[in-house]
Amino acid sequence: MFSHGFMSFASITIIIACLVIMGSFALLAVNIDVIIGDAEDQNEIVAFIDDAYDDELAMAIEAQIESIEFVESAVFVSRAEARDSYYSQFDNPSIFTDIGDEAFRNRYVISMNDITRMDQIQDNLGKIDGIVNIRADMEIARGFVKVRNVVSAVSMILVVILIVVSIFIMSNTIKLTTYGRREEIAIMKIVGASNSFIRWPFVVEGLTLGLIGAGLAFFIQWGIYVLVSEQVMQSIAKEMVTVVPFAVVMYPMLIIFLGIGFFVGTFGGIIAIRNYLKV
Repeated sequence: MFSHGFMSFASITIIIACLVIMGSFALLAVNIDVIIGDAEDQNEIVAFIDDAYDDELAMAIEAQIESIEFVESAVFVSRAEARDSYYSQFDNPSIFTDIGDEAFRNRYVISMNDITRMDQIQDNLGKIDGIVNIRADMEIARGFVKVRNVVSAVSMILVVILIVVSIFIMSNTIKLTTYGRREEIAIMKIVGASNSFIRWPFVVEGLTLGLIGAGLAFFIQWGIYVLVSEQVMQSIAKEMVTVVPFAVVMYPMLIIFLGIGFFVGTFGGIIAIRNYLKV
């Protein structure tokens, strides 16, 4: 490692750069997923009940609604509650005093545990006797799902590309080390040294470089995330988004970074020495 100090430094730098980029996209994906989750909680289905059903009959439908798959909860809203909610939207609700409860319908506000199943839930709601109208923001739901899928796909593709790049850089670095010792390796093979005896020092070298790069990348990622999240929370965006604290993702990210560093370093070392063991 020290005899090829510049290349070792280059390997560590490349691993840091790849992991920080990878981690940044992963953290972005986590935050977008949380934001979409919060939006999903506010994206509800409203099922209106037939005017011929009194409150008692309307409330009896609740069990059928909650039995539908992917329905998390169904909250009954009476005519009076619907009226009060409508009036609360206006600065001067007294102008509606002549409008009685009968102008509104009993309804259920339905929450889902999977927004991608909104179509299915809506179809099943339509099969329940007493439900005459269903209001669901399908376009908004599809938009949430599309954003989530795009971010997940981009993050996954980027992770794969960066891992391949890291392995390539690492193996090339170790290849330079092995090239300078190719005659020594050949002599060791001739006198009977096993492949594992020759291979392990190079594997350990790659492993060490990978873990050093992963550890440094973790702390750099930590600093960048805290800095960016503070800037976001101090801006007007804090009213619209929620930033996941780094403490929530700290340990999973550390384990993933070290795991990738271990894998990249070990695999890179194995690839680099492979051709020189064919004597």
